[in-house]
Amino acid sequence: MYLYTYMHTVKLSAFLHGEVDNRNFHHADHVCVGFELLRHHNFPDALAVYSAALHRIATRAGHPEAYHETITVAFLSLISEHQAVGQYADFETFARDNPALMDKSLLERWYPRERLVSDIARRTFVMPEAAR
Repeated sequence: MYLYTYMHTVKLSAFLHGEVDNRNFHHADHVCVGFELLRHHNFPDALAVYSAALHRIATRAGHPEAYHETITVAFLSLISEHQAVGQYADFETFARDNPALMDKSLLERWYPRERLVSDIARRTFVMPEAAR
């Protein structure tokens, strides 16, 4: 348990300071730090911290345009909802019980691809299209 706590603390700290290498920071890592932030903060506060860190990482990598508001808000919302339902104490159990969250394309269940990749979705949170 100590190694788990130490590794997640190091990963979270590097993320919060914008010190992760975006080439080696994969979708599961995003889910993990989102989970860890939500363990210690309410959703609005976690979102503010998470979003700011992602902006720093993208800017440090020379690609500030890589930050995507809709994906950030939507995924953190899903992580928060699943975490609240399961009341998980650790990320490994959370990930095991919620494998769909490890699928980067999960949001395509609610968003048509063209809406998700749009400039407006990148700049501000957009709701999924209403069912027809």
